[in-house]
Amino acid sequence: MAEDERQIRAAAETLLTGSLNSQRSSYTQQSITRTPDIILSEDLIAGAMQNGRMSNVRRFFCLFVTFDILLTFLMWLICTMIAGESLESAFMNQVVHYHIKTSLFDIVMAAICRFTVLLLFYALLRLDHWVIVALTTATTCAFLIAKVFLFDWSTCSQPVFQVLLILTSFVLPWVEAWFFDIRVLPQETHARNWLRHFANSEREPLLRGVTSETRQYTSIEPPTGTFFTPMDSPDHSDHEDESSRRPGSARANEAFGSKPLPRLTPEMVEDYKRKANVLVQNCHDLLLSTDWQIESILSNGDIIFYMHHPKIDGKIFKIVGLVEAPASVLADQLFNDIESLPTWNKLVVESKKLLHIDEDTDIIYQATGPQGGGTISARDFVILRHRTQYGNYYISSGTSVPFPVQHRNKYVRAENNISCWAAEELLGQANSCRFTWIINTNLKGWIPQKLVDKSMSAALVDFISYVRNYVDEMQKTFA
Repeated sequence: MAEDERQIRAAAETLLTGSLNSQRSSYTQQSITRTPDIILSEDLIAGAMQNGRMSNVRRFFCLFVTFDILLTFLMWLICTMIAGESLESAFMNQVVHYHIKTSLFDIVMAAICRFTVLLLFYALLRLDHWVIVALTTATTCAFLIAKVFLFDWSTCSQPVFQVLLILTSFVLPWVEAWFFDIRVLPQETHARNWLRHFANSEREPLLRGVTSETRQYTSIEPPTGTFFTPMDSPDHSDHEDESSRRPGSARANEAFGSKPLPRLTPEMVEDYKRKANVLVQNCHDLLLSTDWQIESILSNGDIIFYMHHPKIDGKIFKIVGLVEAPASVLADQLFNDIESLPTWNKLVVESKKLLHIDEDTDIIYQATGPQGGGTISARDFVILRHRTQYGNYYISSGTSVPFPVQHRNKYVRAENNISCWAAEELLGQANSCRFTWIINTNLKGWIPQKLVDKSMSAALVDFISYVRNYVDEMQKTFA
């Protein structure tokens, strides 16, 4: 019986392996053009409800309704004081002995009723319809128009403030109705539809409940193939400007205006090297960690993982997949050719090397441009990078560091807490490697964490597909 079970298991694994390889083959031929909405517009952020809390735009509406009642009451007090009445006398004459011809306190009561109804339906009940604010506005306006005809204006020696009180009470409800209908409802609907569309368009995992990363790859045999030789060095590269290779020299000044970047002291350079060494060790620890949990398994065999780390805010994401390139060649190509990254990686629009520290350490500047028809705002990063080899891993690590690069108006400066590209050699497969990208990013600004997490998952999938396309193009170039 045990022998039969082993034969059935072996047959099932063989079928699964063939299915994954065939799906991966068709997947790598597709052109992926979707860019994930990692960075969201301010309107989309304002309309989003995070963890069931009120959206920013609705909260502003409720604050404005509160401002309405406070302003109305304040203007009634001013009218009372100017008329020469004490507060006690005004309370007796206009509240206790109320009459519509002589009292203005009914305007305050209208504001109180409007405040109560609007907060009840739009703050507590979270109603998503304009009917209530339309009714309160129409009722208030009808009352104020009647008040103008019924009020005894002859009792007011200087009715300027009384007129302002009525006009203000007439205008504020219309502003509330306009803001709720033109701003609150469209922004919340847009955010809700975007989230629903984003969730529905996410790639569904092929397999679930897998307990081990190692087990997944034991059944995946990479296709055979060859890889290209490294690109030739440019002419006269042996005579390049020594200042660009000396530790502490700044580059790419033209990207940030005519003012040159300041030179770093030897102490600062050593501090960057120390941070780089610690960063690589942290990345290696993450690569070997057993705390990763499976987020999803894609149809081409790539696996997305996530984990929470006590020293890092937010989720850390990882994607692992096979790439048809020698590990050392791929790692060196990605590190050395960083300035051409925007030509093949659609997630990045600008990538420049700012500071050469040594052959394996530098500081770069990267930027992501607005996408999605203007619904995505731009972010930029200043990143310290370092590469090294740990056993079978060729690691290129990165993290954001303070650096004297001026902020550019069209970008928001974000932070990569940790980033790692790792190419792992596979036994007996010289022309293939297991590629891993680990990332944890703080985009700055108020962005719902659920949207950030889904966007990062999509970015992982797109990036590894861009890497494969990049490899394929290099193979064609040097075939």
